[in-house]
Amino acid sequence: MENFEQILAKGEGGGSVTLIQHLKEVAILAERIACHLGLSPFIAKRGALLHDIGKASTVFQQTLKKNYQRPPGFLFRHELASLFFISLLDEDEKYPIVDMIVAHHKSIYQDAGGKGLLDLIENTPDCFERHIIDFDVWNKDALSILDHFGFEIKPISVDEAKANFFEVVDYCESKPYGYSIWKGVLIAADHLASAMSSFNEPFRRDLFVVPDFSYYHSRKNKLYPLSLISSANPGKHTLVTAPTGAGKTDFLIRRCKGRVFYTLPFQASINAMYERIKVDLIKTDADVRLLHASSSIRMENGKLEEKILQRHIGASVKILTPHQMASLVFGTKGYEAMIADIIGCDIILDEIHTYSETTQAIVLKIVEILCNIGCRIHIGTATLPTVLYNRLVDILGGFGNVYEVKLPDDVLDTFNRHIIHKADSMDSLNHIIDEAVEHNQKVLFVCNQVRRAQVLFLDLSERYPSVKKMLVHSRFKRGTRNKLESDLRNIYNFSAEACLVVSTQVVEVSLDISFDLMITDCAPIDALIQRFGRINRKRSIETIGHFKPIYILAPPKETADFLPYGPDVVKRTYDALPNSGLMKEKEIQDLIDKVYPSIEFVDIDLCSVFNEGKWTIRELWHNPKSALLEALDIDSVNCIEESDKEIYESSPYEIQAKLEIPVSYRAIGWRNLDKLMTGSNPFLIPSKAYNNEIGFLAEFAKPEFYDVKQQFL
Repeated sequence: MENFEQILAKGEGGGSVTLIQHLKEVAILAERIACHLGLSPFIAKRGALLHDIGKASTVFQQTLKKNYQRPPGFLFRHELASLFFISLLDEDEKYPIVDMIVAHHKSIYQDAGGKGLLDLIENTPDCFERHIIDFDVWNKDALSILDHFGFEIKPISVDEAKANFFEVVDYCESKPYGYSIWKGVLIAADHLASAMSSFNEPFRRDLFVVPDFSYYHSRKNKLYPLSLISSANPGKHTLVTAPTGAGKTDFLIRRCKGRVFYTLPFQASINAMYERIKVDLIKTDADVRLLHASSSIRMENGKLEEKILQRHIGASVKILTPHQMASLVFGTKGYEAMIADIIGCDIILDEIHTYSETTQAIVLKIVEILCNIGCRIHIGTATLPTVLYNRLVDILGGFGNVYEVKLPDDVLDTFNRHIIHKADSMDSLNHIIDEAVEHNQKVLFVCNQVRRAQVLFLDLSERYPSVKKMLVHSRFKRGTRNKLESDLRNIYNFSAEACLVVSTQVVEVSLDISFDLMITDCAPIDALIQRFGRINRKRSIETIGHFKPIYILAPPKETADFLPYGPDVVKRTYDALPNSGLMKEKEIQDLIDKVYPSIEFVDIDLCSVFNEGKWTIRELWHNPKSALLEALDIDSVNCIEESDKEIYESSPYEIQAKLEIPVSYRAIGWRNLDKLMTGSNPFLIPSKAYNNEIGFLAEFAKPEFYDVKQQFL
């Protein structure tokens, strides 16, 4: 043991973790993950103890020294050096353990940096020789560490190490199509152990706790008709179609038997659902986690340990967006660890109707894959075109495999809440707004574009200076946006005085607010129905049969003003809606099918690694970041105010995220703005391009508006 403390897995920048500590921690977690998956904990432990043993190499240890600089052309992959020891293994455990070792950092072939095993064999003739340097020296330390962990050891010569290495090359060259669950076990264990290594007792916490949902089974109320419908049904999967406020969330949760992945489309809806489920399950031992781009902001009062766990394996309930499961579709790095976490779980896909065409295609492919790996899928929707509904049923294995739940017409009639009025322009509604303010009503304005919302808010501020008002959209600093959403739910929502809230589509999903009157831009029928759910939302015996007004503005004349929607679907929606008439819930399906008589499904098979029920990627391979995902992501980049630059550069991730403003790449990507090389590499916008009350101002996001003083700081 005399030299073990000097042999490191991570250098100073990574906390100076010893190799023996890291291997021990990964082994503890790998055993637990393997037990959960019904795999051999013995194999998992031994694979974890071997996976980084190549870090004992003197070459690798040199790279951890302070101020070390890699020479040009330097090559050393520690996981490949770990393969020199596989002759210590029995035949029945050898290849699962090779799966754990060889690709836990790099795809074995077509790795993004060309550093996979088969890439190196193809392009670097002296690959083995570069990794065997000083083997006669360092293999003694490696064997001593393995002996410490209970391996039966024996001397390994350079020739034996070479035979081991090329045995793995032959094995990797013959890998079949599919995924390696053993690779998933190791990656999940390695990532969590690395993240938690600074804690004294990092692994006491239970993983894979099946949540106790008794709370939801005990709640019955005739105001929420789904609460009265039994969740017991032999159908493996679930499709629930019901209006907002019918009890969909509770019903979907009651259908779950195991750990749950709960997906929602938007940040606001994820935040709200996380808070709700955490409170609902507070008296149980369920581990509820939140996963999206700015989830750290939500965790600011939590323990550091909880923040780290958010993105790792083993939650009882994990709340996330479908984009965070997209690695399954594209076979990108870590997809096997995602499978290890999600296999056999219950997946709730809520608000499935809200996605863009490409995201919808990704979601449908995710459903295919989840079915293939034994998951139970529970889908909730208020508005789904029949053609999309039938496509989902086919993917889920047909109607015999699905518990379909729909409410009868007489129950749907009790959800009629809105009188729809069509209006030519905002100006034609001035008297309506005046009257609402006079009667202390809460008015919600919904615009399809951020700039339009900003202009409307400024106009209302002039006309009603003494009325309480707010603007909420996606282009505020994330920290500000969270506060705005909180104020909207907790202050404006309960206001006894008149208030005016101007918003964009961010209010469409799962923001639990109930206003008295809405004025909205016309949008596709499914988006509008979601917006309508923010008016007259609170359901009670007294409110049933009472209706509140919604005013829909006529479609614009200019094509650009329809964005982000297509002109045709918006015009079809406007034509299909009643005018000065009741919006009847029982007729909504017909309305939706009138607007969407057919759907052109986006074909993503060329980008996907799962087609026609089969995997089309080989085991131990993974893809670089998907071009399709990049195309989706590229329209959202971060920027920060120039005045926030100093604090951003010196702050941890949680603070950085609060300062970031998500904007469209098309809005600023071509403007020659400065870009920071830290955090999420945000663009630096002039302070003139951001206003605390109305958010990002695109017209000032240009270099000529930079503050000269800031430039010299």
